[in-house]
Parts: sequence; C-alpha cells; structure tokens
Amino acid sequence: MKIATFNINGVNRRLDNLLDWLAEAQPDIVCLQELKAAQDAFPEEAIAAAGYDAAWVGQKSWNGVAILSRVGEPVVTRRSLPGDATDVQARYIEAAVAGILVASIYAPNGNPQPGAKFAYKLTWLERLRKHATTLRKSGAPIVLAGDYNVAPTDLDIYPTSSWDDDALIHPDSRAAYRKLVGRSWTDALRHRHPKERVYTFWHYKRMRWPRDAGLRLDHLLLSRNLRDRLVDSGVDRDVRGRDGASDHAPVWITLKDG
Repeated sequence: MKIATFNINGVNRRLDNLLDWLAEAQPDIVCLQELKAAQDAFPEEAIAAAGYDAAWVGQKSWNGVAILSRVGEPVVTRRSLPGDATDVQARYIEAAVAGILVASIYAPNGNPQPGAKFAYKLTWLERLRKHATTLRKSGAPIVLAGDYNVAPTDLDIYPTSSWDDDALIHPDSRAAYRKLVGRSWTDALRHRHPKERVYTFWHYKRMRWPRDAGLRLDHLLLSRNLRDRLVDSGVDRDVRGRDGASDHAPVWITLKDG
C-alpha cells in the first residue's frame, strides 16, 4: 500500500497538477493540506473521475484538509482536533481506510513569533500529541500524515542562518515535535533516510527551488505496529518544479500488507 501526503496549496488552482501526479504516482491513500476551498468548492467530481473517494473539511481561502482513497471509501472518525471547542480552523481530518486509521494534518505556521500565532501553534501541537496518545492506546495501525510546519533538526533545512527567527525551526517548535514523536511513533522519511538532507518544501521567494534551499516540513508518523511494515519512503521532488506547482512536494511511504 502506498500512502502519501501533499500540501497542495490551493486544490482548485492546482487541480491539474494534482490529477497529473495521481495518475503518475498511483498512491492508494492521499492526505491533502491547504485546500484553500470552502466545503462546497472541493473538486469532488474531478477527484472521483481520477478513481478516488474523498472526505474533506474545507475553509474558504485558508487551511482545509482532505483524505483521498482508491482502496475503499474513507470512514471519517473525526473532522477536527479535540481539545479546544472554540477552534474553527480546518486543520485535521481522520478516517479509517483499508484497515488503517489515517489523519491528514495541517499544523499552524506560527509566524510571527513570539505572539498569539506562535502560542496557538504550540498549543495545537500539544493537543495533537494528546490525541495521538489516545489513538495509539486503541491499538489500531495509525498514520499521522501532513504538513507539521516544523523542520525537526538542522538536517531538515538547508545550511543558512536566514530562518533563525522563524517559527518553523524555533527550539520550542522542535521540542514540541520531538515530544509528539517520542518513542511511540516513527518518522518514516527520516527512518528510511537517516543522514540525508531530504526536503519537502521550497519557498517561492529568493530562487529557493533552483538553489535547492529547502526544508522538511511534511511528515508521516507511523504507530509502532506499522513500523515493521514500512518498505520505503520518499519525496516526489520533480512535482515541485512543474509549472504552477505548490511550494511543497508529495511525500510517500509504501507498506507491506498486514
């Protein structure tokens, strides 16, 4: 089984890019982030024509997450992250698909920091950690996939000091990510590529794509009962270089049958 995560940065604006990648890569399950589309504006018909069922939480102009599947309709178990009933940002959806519990995650950016947005980011990541613990204790095989908006270590960002004040690499952001992963979750991409500079995001500004000045922000975390089923993980880098591309590239894993 192939599971992927892709911050599409506007699902309607980049629909052709998405459909081309789906046809080429043939992922079984896809987690999308940054739909930037209201609930009724999601391109359900085009996705269905490509062979995928979909579940999504939309939000006009901002945020938005989805789960696509060609191996059975996603059975939604959650459409928001628990822990704050007042939080209306569309950043989390969770569904059972083909015997695996999959979450599509779009964590807050947190800039500028310090400030309210950074405080929200840290609080949100702590809510995610608590919910992930609850999920893990269920014993289900789980994949937490998405844009975490954290480059966990210096290996996950090109050599530079220009991002030192950014929330994406702030020590508190990195600490929150480490606490989330702990000993119970496997960062699949880093597990397969322990010493490589592997990037998933290249900002549009300052020629960062041509210079390969990237960051690794998109992660797939596996519960312990999936770690031994992990066959491979990678990044479809070439998708980032196409006309009208998202500033993120798809990240994927392949799993042996359970």
